[in-house]
Amino acid sequence: MNTKVPVYERILDLFEAEGINTIFGIPDPNFVHMFHLAEERGWNVVAPHHEEAAGFMAEAVSRMTGGPAVCIGTLGPGVANLAGAMMCAKVEHSPVIFLGGQRARITEQRVRRGRIQFVPQADLFAPSVKYSASIEYADQTDEIIREGLRRALTGTPGPVYIEYPSHVILAELDVPEPLPPSRYRLVGQTAGADRVAEAVELIRAAEHPILLVGHGVHTSRSGPAVRQLAELMACPVIQTSGGTSYLDGVADRTFPYGFSPSAIEAVVGSDLCLALGTELGEPVHYGRGRHWHAGEAGRKWILVEQDPTAIGVNRPIDVPLVGDLRAVVPQLVDALADTPRTAGPDLARLVEADAARIAELAETAPVGRTPVHPARLIVEATKAFPADGIMVRDGGATTIFGWTYSQAKPHDVIWNQNFGHLGTGLPYAVGASVADGGKRPVMLVTGDSSFQFQIAELETAARLNLPLVCVVAVDYAWGLEVGVYKRTFGPGSRETGTHWSRDTRLNIVAEGFGCYGEYVERDADIAPAIKRAYASGKPGVIHVAVDPKANSEEMPSYDEFRTWYAEGTQ
Repeated sequence: MNTKVPVYERILDLFEAEGINTIFGIPDPNFVHMFHLAEERGWNVVAPHHEEAAGFMAEAVSRMTGGPAVCIGTLGPGVANLAGAMMCAKVEHSPVIFLGGQRARITEQRVRRGRIQFVPQADLFAPSVKYSASIEYADQTDEIIREGLRRALTGTPGPVYIEYPSHVILAELDVPEPLPPSRYRLVGQTAGADRVAEAVELIRAAEHPILLVGHGVHTSRSGPAVRQLAELMACPVIQTSGGTSYLDGVADRTFPYGFSPSAIEAVVGSDLCLALGTELGEPVHYGRGRHWHAGEAGRKWILVEQDPTAIGVNRPIDVPLVGDLRAVVPQLVDALADTPRTAGPDLARLVEADAARIAELAETAPVGRTPVHPARLIVEATKAFPADGIMVRDGGATTIFGWTYSQAKPHDVIWNQNFGHLGTGLPYAVGASVADGGKRPVMLVTGDSSFQFQIAELETAARLNLPLVCVVAVDYAWGLEVGVYKRTFGPGSRETGTHWSRDTRLNIVAEGFGCYGEYVERDADIAPAIKRAYASGKPGVIHVAVDPKANSEEMPSYDEFRTWYAEGTQ
């Protein structure tokens, strides 16, 4: 039975059929009806202070739910503000639906100059998204929204842009109930049985297999199935730098690629790599250079990949399994269930060595300095990280210190490794907490430069009363760039454009936004301050003054990080 509904209501219906119940953005006349109705229906309707932040928040929701997410931009300037988030979502493979307001289409067809808040938006954004379209006529609503969702979620996930001109807002449609996703797009694609059998044969024959786990395992929410597979294979789990969420139950044998000696040893000695949720890109040396080179001749490769055009691009693959991780990994689990491998002594030795490495780092990170050494900040903050929490990372030098010195192994970690976009941390933290319903504690570990990009979203966090603590490493500078100056021109060189006032107090800024704030300059005070911030019942900001010299000159594993640029240049 068909019912008459306005376009804005039909769009909500179509999104609800995909499980979407959250929208971010600052509404203009195109969207006030949609926002009003969404709130009536019980959606999370979040208005941040900048549309770019809305896009990052939506991306975090997508990462936490494994599904698509939605944000909007007001016509003209608001849509322009989405550009950074849109590009980030493209490179991070996040299925965010960006809706843009627009004036009535007749405006574009007229020969005029000096029109207010008007630019041909869909054409400008087309290169940054998988699909760009405009709802020109009301009865196109279903096909365009569904095509956007289809493109966003099919093959390699990614963002789409759909324009919503004012002349179609209130038009009524006579439409049936929305279709479920399986009726209009491919859902749960499995790999062919013959290929699964080939993969299982290689796994059973391998003496030293490894799992290479990437970003896609987290964003598809495939962790439980991947854990089962890791247990059946009884092998090391090697994380890419983008796949830094730890799998419950096997976290002790999850080692970061390139930054853990156990990971490097496991890679070098492996005779089979089963890669999940990774493009095999520069941060893993395409799976064929650096740490992979030594054993290349005797190593077999299995790759689970949703996009068939990605197979074999960065390196040859022996058995490609084309399909959705959420469907293919259970196929492998079922096929291996009767013949689990038995872990050899090497696995226990690698686990023990990695645990000893982490403990040694906690002991050897410089203690008692004022300002705090950034390595010690990471140790103290991650020791205080709640076991059930959501970890968010941001910043340059701070993140590099974090790769090496972190003492926490959380199963939800959010940062953007592929694009390297600074300033995402606070919006990611807000979006992740909104997706979680504010149940679990969230910790953002960031540098001061990154934190100030979207600092106004502290008010959003306070308004939503989110359980978020931001631990900010403050060196009053662009620390990573200061290091670049020093390496380029030598110590004592002029570091143009990288420093600002030491009178800056981010804890006081936080209090002005209605948050909890503390200033810390001794490492012994970091963990107690974090605990007080969580106990306050408000979002918190811990301003930790860190040693600027150490922050720019002593970044651990920096030489390893530089090898990511495979062609030798940035």
